[in-house]
Amino acid sequence: MDPSVAGMRLAAGVVTPLLKKLFQAEGAGAGLVDRPVRVSAYVALREKRTLGPADVLTLAERIVEEALRAPGERPLPPGEEAGVAAALAATLDGLGGVTLTDLEAVRLGHEAFAALLRAQAPYLGLSADAELFYERLLGVLCRHILDFFTRRSTFVAATLVAQSRALGELTGKTDELLDRVPRPLARDTDFETRYLAQVARKHGTLTIYGIDLAPGTAKWPLDAAYMSLELTRHGSASAFADPNVFWARHLPAPGPSRTPRPQSRVLLRGEAGSGKTTLIQWLTVTAATGPADSPLHGLVPYVLPLRTLTRHGRALPAPRDFLAAVGSPLAGEQPPGWEGRVLTAGRALVLVDGIDEIPEAERAGARAWLTDLIDAYPGNRWLVTSRPSAVREDWLAEAEFSELSLAPMSPHSVAEFVRRWHTAAASGDPEHAEADAALEGYRDQLLESLRTTRDLARLATNPLLCGLICALHRERRGFLPSGRKELYAAALSMLLHRRDRERQLRVPEMGEEPQLQLLQRLAYWLIRNGRTELDRERAEALLADALPAVPEVARVLGNAGAVLQHFLDRTGLLRAPSATTVEFVHRTFQDFLGARAALDEGGLGELAGHAEDDQWEDVIRMAVAQARPRERAEIIRALLDRGRSQRAVLLAFAALEHAAELDPQLRGRVIAAAAELVPPRDTAAARALGRVGPLVLDLLPGPEAVDSEDTALFTVVAAGATGSDLAIPFLARYAAQPSRDVRRELTALWHHFDPRPYAQDVLTRIGPASVHITVRNEAELDALAAISPGPTLHVAGDLPERALHSYLRRHPVDDLIVEGNALMTDMEFLRGYSPLRSLHLPGCSALRDLRGLTGLPLRTVSLDPYKYLPLGKVTESWTDLVELRLYGHPCDWSLDRIAPGAALHSLELRHVHVSAQIMELHGLSRHRELRNLALGPGWINGPSAWEEIASLEHLDTLTVPPLALSQAPAGLSLPSVRMLRAGLGRPLNRSAENEELVTRLFPGLTDVPPDLWS
Repeated sequence: MDPSVAGMRLAAGVVTPLLKKLFQAEGAGAGLVDRPVRVSAYVALREKRTLGPADVLTLAERIVEEALRAPGERPLPPGEEAGVAAALAATLDGLGGVTLTDLEAVRLGHEAFAALLRAQAPYLGLSADAELFYERLLGVLCRHILDFFTRRSTFVAATLVAQSRALGELTGKTDELLDRVPRPLARDTDFETRYLAQVARKHGTLTIYGIDLAPGTAKWPLDAAYMSLELTRHGSASAFADPNVFWARHLPAPGPSRTPRPQSRVLLRGEAGSGKTTLIQWLTVTAATGPADSPLHGLVPYVLPLRTLTRHGRALPAPRDFLAAVGSPLAGEQPPGWEGRVLTAGRALVLVDGIDEIPEAERAGARAWLTDLIDAYPGNRWLVTSRPSAVREDWLAEAEFSELSLAPMSPHSVAEFVRRWHTAAASGDPEHAEADAALEGYRDQLLESLRTTRDLARLATNPLLCGLICALHRERRGFLPSGRKELYAAALSMLLHRRDRERQLRVPEMGEEPQLQLLQRLAYWLIRNGRTELDRERAEALLADALPAVPEVARVLGNAGAVLQHFLDRTGLLRAPSATTVEFVHRTFQDFLGARAALDEGGLGELAGHAEDDQWEDVIRMAVAQARPRERAEIIRALLDRGRSQRAVLLAFAALEHAAELDPQLRGRVIAAAAELVPPRDTAAARALGRVGPLVLDLLPGPEAVDSEDTALFTVVAAGATGSDLAIPFLARYAAQPSRDVRRELTALWHHFDPRPYAQDVLTRIGPASVHITVRNEAELDALAAISPGPTLHVAGDLPERALHSYLRRHPVDDLIVEGNALMTDMEFLRGYSPLRSLHLPGCSALRDLRGLTGLPLRTVSLDPYKYLPLGKVTESWTDLVELRLYGHPCDWSLDRIAPGAALHSLELRHVHVSAQIMELHGLSRHRELRNLALGPGWINGPSAWEEIASLEHLDTLTVPPLALSQAPAGLSLPSVRMLRAGLGRPLNRSAENEELVTRLFPGLTDVPPDLWS
């Protein structure tokens, strides 16, 4: 109750000293001796003998007297003061029996606390007015008492103790509740473990054509069968031209720390059978099961084949529907919102396979779907695959995708594939042990044929064709078809019959042609509808319609369902990616059989009418190869008549390779039309021209006929894109071109040809000493050694140390670059190698020992010591050192470990690990000749670091994290710095104060880098 309403005024300065006498003097601490802190523990009554009953009555009389002094109408009749004082004294005496804690009393509030005291007091026997006055007065006093409690230091401390106890109890109960209810994070982790195991099992095998591990399967473990592939920047022959895309030059074979490091967004192009889907499998399995130091470790892969997602014209899925859309058996079991949390955290590896496998009309929608996903979840890894001509070059440029291409297999890669194929075959099926005893001889015979038979070598350009060649070579005991048409036809025959016959399975005997007639119906339906996957019901309906025309199959197998099941189980040509869908094991077989169907149905005009559709490109070429002469001429004539379309002309020109018989005049028309596209006008046109094959070499101009450096470059790109060793003599003619771009392209192209003849015919004419040559395998290293190499050696990939040691002992090298080598563990092969002056070791993650570099006369060194390598004693021995770049932070290294006699001109310390140790710039000032300094985060940690930098009188170029500028002390200036670069770290806010700071620090600056500011 408000005291003013009661007509009383009790000032705190008066009533507080009176009430204070009721309580003991407080001590230090929280008052925990009497646990818990009770109100009775404060009171100075009764047994404490500080106050007696008379003292309390005196206090009550004084309080009543003060209350009655308030101005206004008197609230109490005369003569009743003593009764109210006695009642008040009896009530206050009850404080000694209150069992509440002070905290509980304060929580009650003054009115409830007054009611508690009133209930403990004896019957008062007051009049109505006196009773009302007493209650009002007691309420006011309780307000002051509780306020008095809160002001005591023991109350504050005890309250904190009580709150701590309550918090502890709450935490315990919360933990108990969380133990009973699984946490979202725990549920996510448990599900991810199951999901990663499932995708690793699903994508952990490859189909190797022509070999069986066990009855009814041709699946091999991915880590045993995977073949390293080579990537190039799209539109160039330079492999991994963008170092930010991959550390290594090759997609590495299985092994620890040998997985590709993808840039966040990549559009990967590759021909049919080049290994796009296999690469997706490898990335998926590596992310799911790779070692902890793998750059893909911790990422959650989502494999999204567009042919499956768009079946029936369905809308492309949102993240929550990813698993259901691809038919994952775990769909519906994931915690709600799991996919969104993975994508939001930037932990997803999104692998979108087959832009080319959906109709062209649906690709714009797929692009919008993809860019919407990236806008919503930008911090993830994205890989999209496509055939080269399916989408234009800048199709995903706005989404900041880098474009890479899977290069045709080099002769070295083909030979390695053949060896691994035969090794796998020899250890595959115990039932074939006797037959496989001759595999070693077949392997050597095939390797020799690939080296000496140009037509065969031209076919072996990708893993699919290499596998078919190996299988057919084994099947035919060393005899092979001579062309692509014959190769595919023989492969179909092998897959339809060999597996069951060689395994002596009792299966119905059927002719090959009736089966092909049924299979080509399925293939042609898929091609006409722009699909690579169809529903099982649709497949059965198509077969049911066709069965009356092929009674042999119906008589042996029965209805359409049984026929389809036979194709799935026994032929190896069809497979079921899900319980309700069917597809060909490879798009190549679909195109070949679809071309047969088009010819059988007389759809020659339809073939030419789809010349602009990339999905029909191989169908048209295979139709020309399988057609009779009249049909072949009709198709080619129709292509030429399509308004001089460049794609149609190139298709007609490419078809000449497969046209065993063609009217000479028509052949001349095709060549004349193609000649109008020569020379190519840009890189894309050059690569498209080169894909036609070696035929184009007769049309391309020689170096004496080109009129510009660009024309020369595009011509070289076109010749290189043929992938045939027939191009080597043609390319050799361009070796004398003065254009730097042409020479660079010629140098990069040698990885796509037999290295020894290319080195002898092309590289020697360029002059190895005048160009930068990269070596990626031992065959190339041997080829380079045979042509008087220059003083620079750049090796990329996993060359063994023995090979490097042998080369260096025969050929003096003063500049050595070893990049992305995951085999090299130490530098002993360089111990005492006195010719060496420059050494660069980027991405050699297996290095554990650098002591072999001790004492070398090195002037320029670039190291990337991932694992905190011991380096101090090594750098102390480099007395001639001029440039040092460290892209890591060895644990025993500091600036004091640079040789005292070294006159450093350039020092770069980037990407350091701050947690390794506290980094100091102490000792920097003694390098007075330093002109270039680049520092990563952690090296500038206060004004003293800036003072060391400021002592460098000749410093011209400085690279520092932008926020480090704010640590520079007032008055410090670096007048010699002409170029400032923004290093790693957040940019500065562009304010007048910060602009003034930069101007003051660097008065000689010629330009301020724009990335310095946010």
